Amino acid sequence: MSRKILAFVGSLLGCLLLIAGPLGFLKITQFKAMAATGAAMVMPPTTVTAMAAKADTWGDTLSAPGSLEAVQGVTVSAETPGKVVKIGFEAGSTVKAGDLLVQLDTSTEEAQLRATEATAALARANLARANELRASGTNSPAELDAADAQARQAEAQAESIRAIIAKKTIRAPFSGRLGIRLVNLGQILREGDAITSLQTLDPIFVNFSLPQQRVAQLAAGNPVEVKSDVAPGTKFSGRINVVSPEVDATTRSVRVQATLDNSGEKLRPGMYASVEVLLPAQKDVLIIPVTSVLYAPYGDTVFVIEQKPGENGAPAQQVLRQQFVRLGTARGDFVSVVDGLKAGDLVVTSGVFKLRPGMPVAVDNALAPPTSLTPQPNNT
Repeated sequence: MSRKILAFVGSLLGCLLLIAGPLGFLKITQFKAMAATGAAMVMPPTTVTAMAAKADTWGDTLSAPGSLEAVQGVTVSAETPGKVVKIGFEAGSTVKAGDLLVQLDTSTEEAQLRATEATAALARANLARANELRASGTNSPAELDAADAQARQAEAQAESIRAIIAKKTIRAPFSGRLGIRLVNLGQILREGDAITSLQTLDPIFVNFSLPQQRVAQLAAGNPVEVKSDVAPGTKFSGRINVVSPEVDATTRSVRVQATLDNSGEKLRPGMYASVEVLLPAQKDVLIIPVTSVLYAPYGDTVFVIEQKPGENGAPAQQVLRQQFVRLGTARGDFVSVVDGLKAGDLVVTSGVFKLRPGMPVAVDNALAPPTSLTPQPNNT
C-alpha cells in the first residue's frame, strides 16, 4: 500500500515539474523584458524658469529704521492764568511767527497800566524839575537822586504790567502748522494749560542709529533716501546734518540725524520710516534673483543648469547641478553672490525646493515673474 502511495506522489511531482518549468521560464523572460524597458525609458525634462548670473555695479548703502521728528515742535501753553476772550486760529491751519493764537482777558492789567503810566509820567516830570533846581543849586543832590529813583521805579512797574499783558496775548513762536484746538471761549486757563500743538513740517528731521563699525563711513552731508508707507513708491531725499559724537554703551550704535525735504507735508513727526544712507563708494557685484536661492541650515545653494552630452548618439540634455553659494547684500528682487558662481552661469529662478541634482530640465521663461532692483508691489 505504501509503495502505491509513494508512486502516486512521485508521479504527481513529476507532472508539476513538467508544468512549472515552462511557466517559470516564461515569467523570468517577462521580468527581464520589463527591466530592460525601464532601463531604456527616459523621464521627460522638468520645465523651469532660469536667468544667468550677471555682473552689476551697486552703490554702497547703509540701511536702518528711522523715526521722524519736527525741526521745531512745541505744545503752545498758557504762561499765566486767565480767561479766554478771543481765539485767533483754526485747527490745522498754517501760521507765521507772531500770529495771534489766543487772547486772555487783560482788562485788569490794562487799568493798572494806565494808573502806573500816570504815576510814571508824574515821576518823570518831578525828575525834570529836580534837574532844573539842581542846576540852579536850589536843591540837594539827595533830592535829585530820590526823584530819579522814583521815576525809574514807576517805569519799571509799567514795564512789569506790559509784560503780563504780553504773556496773556499768546502768539505763534515760529511758523508752522497748528494741531487740534484744546481751548474754548470763556474757558479759565491755568498756568501751563495746553492750547494747541505747533509743528514745522518742512523740512523735517529723521533720526536713526547705525552700528559703531559704520561710523568711519558717515559724515555730515552724506545723501539719504527715506521711504514710508504713507507714500508708497515715493523716496524722500535729504542729507545727514549731524552724527552724534558718542556711541551708545548698551547697543554700541551711533545716533544720526538727517534733514529731509517735505514740501508736500506728507511726512509727519512720530512716523516710522526706512532710511538708506548713500555712500560715495561703488562696488562690482554678481547678482541673481532671490528666488534662486535654496536656504538651508547647512548652507545656501542654487541649481545651475549645465549641458550634458548624450550617450550612444542621444541628443544633449540640460541637467541640474546643486552649487553652494555665499551671499552678500540684497536689493529689491536680487541678491549679490560673493562666492560660488561666475557671470553667465544659468541658475533656476523658481520652484527650487522641488528639484534635485542631475534632474533633466527644459527652460521656459514665458511665465517667469518680473524682477527689479526697485520693485513696487501693489498694496493688497
